[in-house]
Amino acid sequence: MTDPLAPLLDLPGVPDAVALARDAVAEVHRHPTNRRGWPATAAEASVRAARASAVLDGGPADIPADGEVTDPTLAGALRVAEALGPLLPTWERAPMQALARLHVLAAADLTGPDSLGRPRAGLGVASRLDLLAGLIAGGTKVPGPVLAAIVHGELLALTPFGTADGVVARAAARLTLISTGLDPKGLAVPEVAFLRNPNRYRDLAAAFASGAPDAIGEWIIYSCESLEAGAREAASIADAATA
Repeated sequence: MTDPLAPLLDLPGVPDAVALARDAVAEVHRHPTNRRGWPATAAEASVRAARASAVLDGGPADIPADGEVTDPTLAGALRVAEALGPLLPTWERAPMQALARLHVLAAADLTGPDSLGRPRAGLGVASRLDLLAGLIAGGTKVPGPVLAAIVHGELLALTPFGTADGVVARAAARLTLISTGLDPKGLAVPEVAFLRNPNRYRDLAAAFASGAPDAIGEWIIYSCESLEAGAREAASIADAATA
């Protein structure tokens, strides 16, 4: 069968961007601290990713000193971050079930129980989610950075649940980076790069939603560049752990 995402690898600049992103993530996995101490650095990366993702959806960045998080967006992002490891097998086997769980965790304090984990009724939402799930579950062989960019961009474009869609989309991209073997330990923090220039993040995501090939290519390249930046963030975490 023809790989539906294979043509994306022919878009200008995409192959080089993918190669640079892969090299950057591989390099941070070779950091001496991450050879044995990676559980601690991965945990720190997960918290930083959750905080950045929450801010992008309008939540605060800081966790209170007493550890009691009352903001619903930040609390949801932190719950999602904690669940990614246990959700990985479900993500690989039944992506729609995993997406529903991500939404339950992200939006528990943002919407009513009847809406949790249930995609909204909208033109083409269900069919596009089914197509995306098929890609995640083995329907494409494109490199991890490309698949993660498509998962991320498509979920942002669809807003499938109507609440906490940004947190869910970024978590889904993170799961994709882990499940494809690109970042198996979850060390990179591309979310920090998204937060550094949120207007560019939103503009490129909106352009991706148009479906124009140039815009899709630009989104993939941007996602790869953010992954490189996320690898630098991971290196700083590892450096700090050895200081």
